[in-house]
Parts: sequence; structure tokens; C-alpha cells
Amino acid sequence: MHNVRIFTGNAHRPLAEAICRHLGLPLGRATVKRFSDGEISVDIEESVRGWDVFVVQPTGPPVNDHLMELLVMIDALKRASANSISAVVPYYGYARQDRKVNPRVPITAKLVADLITVTGVDRMLTVDLHAGQIQGFFDIPVDNLFATPVLLDEIRRRFQNEKLVVVSPDAGGVERARAFAKRLDAGLAIIDKRREKANVSEVMHIIGEVDGCDAVLLDDMVDTAGTLTNAARALKKNGARRVYAACTHAILSGPAVDRIKESPLEELITTDTIPLGEAARESGRIRVLSVAPLLAEAIRRITECGSVSSLFV
Repeated sequence: MHNVRIFTGNAHRPLAEAICRHLGLPLGRATVKRFSDGEISVDIEESVRGWDVFVVQPTGPPVNDHLMELLVMIDALKRASANSISAVVPYYGYARQDRKVNPRVPITAKLVADLITVTGVDRMLTVDLHAGQIQGFFDIPVDNLFATPVLLDEIRRRFQNEKLVVVSPDAGGVERARAFAKRLDAGLAIIDKRREKANVSEVMHIIGEVDGCDAVLLDDMVDTAGTLTNAARALKKNGARRVYAACTHAILSGPAVDRIKESPLEELITTDTIPLGEAARESGRIRVLSVAPLLAEAIRRITECGSVSSLFV
């Protein structure tokens, strides 16, 4: 891989370093710092003129800081005459604000897409967008990779020869849960819930057979973990033997970690699209799998003009 360099901000340096190891590349030298008033300053400490550059920066908590770091770094690389710039955003912040659900509210996922595009980035690479239609908010190519293979391998290893059921915690995740259940040759169940207000949910009843089964709750992201832990209690109440959870993005804000520790969940299996906080790392209930090999392979194929579509499984 000639004339390729990978840079990162402060959001997730370990992931960027892991990607570089898989590709056999050094991590680009850059300094991201803040002035006393909070302004972000970026200094690219090596020449990138004529190079193909990838900026690895998930926009997880604190979302606004990491998003601004991404924008400023792209602008710095553009002004340094990079040949092409690709934004590698494993977790796309503001993805849940992808449509108008009430009058006089913004579609912030589109606004963020415009902000990223206007900086001059040439391509977007992300993982498990909360809503696939967000790809249409961009006027540049967007590769929305899926963490499915990473999670599937771990679930297969963990639940060999077990009576397994994959559970969607809400109606919106049925398609995802069905795809997992089919590949695992497992049962499928759906939890019907009623959301009273944002970040608060109430489990109503379960559609499907879970009695005597090992249940795996499947979602794309876990934020405050209210839905997840309520669903776990409902599954145990309906006779599930053990309850696990799997997700791509472990945001784990607010009381999430405490809720998981106090819940019937045996373990939350997730990926490293967002770095875990200290409390989550020390909880002993969260297992992290790496998407670095997946992202590294996508970057390799992009730079070598290979097909990325075979990674969309």
C-alpha cells in the first residue's frame, strides 16, 4: 500500500493503531489539542501531499468534541494537499435523528452529513448505521459495513449445541434479529414495548418461544440500557435460561453500566467502534470484539480499487 496514511484524533487511538497493525502502516503523526477556551487545534506533522489519507474518528461521547475534531482534521489535510481523504467513522453520532418525528425538529443526521461533506472529504466509511437511509444524506460514496461477521463468530463459539433464540428488543430490529437467527439456525423472538418518552421504555410482552432457551438480545446500539435491561427481565420472567446481549455500538451513557450490573444479563457482547469508559471496562459484564480487521480490509480494498461489496454481509 503505497502513498497511504492513516490519521486519528482523540476519539479512539487504540482502534486506529490496530488498523495500522493489520495494514502494516505507521500511524500518521498529528497533534490534536485545545486552547484554553476549548477551541480545537490540529497540526499535521508530516507531508501528505499527493497521498491517500484515512481519518479514523468515531463520533461517540463527547459527540460534539469528536465531531469537531474530525472536521478540523479533514480541513487540515485538505489544505495540506492530500490526494484523497476518507473519513472512517465507525460510530456515526446523531444517527438517531434521521427524520422528523415531531413538528419543528431538526434532521440532525443530515446536517452532520452536510458538515462532513463540505469539508472536502471524498469518501465515508462507517459501521452499522442506525438507519441505512443516512447513506443518501451524503453526496459522496458511503460504505456502511456491518459488524455481523464479528458478532456471529463469537455467538457461534459461545453457544455451540445450545437451544438458542435471538431476540429483537423492539419491532424496528426484527430484520436484524431474523438475519442473525437464520445464520445461527436459532429461534426468533420479538419484544413488544411502548416508549413513553425518550430513553425510557416499558416492556409489554414477548412474541415467540423463549422458555428453557438461552436468549441473545440483539441491537445496533445500547445507550442508557433501559430497553435492554427491561427486556432481559421480561425474558427471565418468561422462562429463559440465560440472557445475553449483543450490539455493535456500546454508548453506555448515564446509568447504563449500573443497570447492566443490576440486571439478569450474563454478558453484553459488543465491538470497539466506541471506546468503553472506565466503569464499563471494570464491570466484568462487557466483552469487546474488534472491528479493526474489518475496517483494515475495507481500507485495503478501497486503496487497491478492489470490491468492498463482499464485506456487506
